[in-house]
Amino acid sequence: MAFDDKFRLSSHAVILNPEGQVLLLKADYGAKSWGLPGGALEPGETIHEALIRECREELGAEVLINYLSGVYFHFAYNSQAFIFRCALPSSSEIILSHEHTEFRYANIADLSGVQQQRISDCLNYSGVVVSAKF
Repeated sequence: MAFDDKFRLSSHAVILNPEGQVLLLKADYGAKSWGLPGGALEPGETIHEALIRECREELGAEVLINYLSGVYFHFAYNSQAFIFRCALPSSSEIILSHEHTEFRYANIADLSGVQQQRISDCLNYSGVVVSAKF
């Protein structure tokens, strides 16, 4: 890689409700798509620090990190996404940031193939971090 090349790193949370549905947020920027809570690392942050900060900003709540389940390279964004299994404390109330307009819990089968794989890998974690490319 050259000095001026752009390469992104992000951390994201897989959070389920009691029915086994995954938490998604609808972005208020770009394509306004639905995605997992989380986002880009800032200079000097670890992947764990970024996840905690991003979830605090986006959800208005602290997440409990259980484990890192996978690292995925996305050609379209020239980025690596770190996927973590997380939980929200039962007393948490989701308060969205200005970056998101809605949240919902979705059935995993209704998500895109990429999201299904990342979430499936997370939920079927065997103690070995998965690595894949999309």
